[in-house]
Amino acid sequence: MRIEQLEYAASVARYGSFRRAAEELHISQPALSETVRKLERELGVSILDRRRSGTTISDHGRELLPHMQNAIDAVDRLRQVAGDQHRNSRTVRLGTVTAATVPLMTPTIYEFRQSHPTTLVEIVTAQQDHIHRALLEGGMDLGLVNYLAGDDMPPEFESTELLRGRPVACIHPDSPLAEKTSISPADLLGQPLVAMRTGYVMRRYLHRLLDGAEPTVSYAADGAEMGKLMVASGLGVAVLPDYSVVGDPLTERGDIAFREIADEETEVLLVVQRPRSGSTARPVQDLHELFVTRARAFTGRNGSG
Repeated sequence: MRIEQLEYAASVARYGSFRRAAEELHISQPALSETVRKLERELGVSILDRRRSGTTISDHGRELLPHMQNAIDAVDRLRQVAGDQHRNSRTVRLGTVTAATVPLMTPTIYEFRQSHPTTLVEIVTAQQDHIHRALLEGGMDLGLVNYLAGDDMPPEFESTELLRGRPVACIHPDSPLAEKTSISPADLLGQPLVAMRTGYVMRRYLHRLLDGAEPTVSYAADGAEMGKLMVASGLGVAVLPDYSVVGDPLTERGDIAFREIADEETEVLLVVQRPRSGSTARPVQDLHELFVTRARAFTGRNGSG
């Protein structure tokens, strides 16, 4: 059970409408409805009566509502105390799947350093699920994660799209694939593959691209940075978002190259996320805003949307 579930259910009971509650909470109505249903399944009771004329609180829900509100109020007080402490802290904790490190993350942190010289930015490389857990538990302040276009984003986070790009094949310049203008799934199966470990979006994408087929030789890496280094060492081919390769020093020096995936229209998104609930420290807000500003500038320079 999460506090967001209690807050969402209480909001629907207060407004008597999933639509109005969703508007106030700034989430989609299906996401709100599913969250409340999960809470009802967990508690084993129907908190709300859903009818054509509207949504009202059930008899069971009326008995539970004071206890739910007490829990919400207690957590709000806890967040306020923790927020006061956090606002005085000198550390911002950033989780990342190491995508767009050179074009976006490092210049953003450099600029942040100029205006917050005494604030430590703690960068943690992790898989998306770990970043989400840490954001909810207070172990991280911001998360940089990838999604495939069309993926549902968790309603408990405020998600802001930063970059949108295409998957590309990252190859060694001496690879036979470097002679091609685009690379097919069959081409990939004929080469050693440097795949992201399970838990990364690009691993899921690669599995879908290859239709479940497994290459004869493959390696597993944590994040794009390790994948590019392995490609530069001649170990194989990696499939990464183009915004993780364009402008990278390894690309600029000619240590790696990249080619489009043939007949592939999938888009990959880089998103910055933070919890919807609780207070946000000023340094965290500033870093978030810098990411958005830098991403717009990068998109404008590269002409992508």
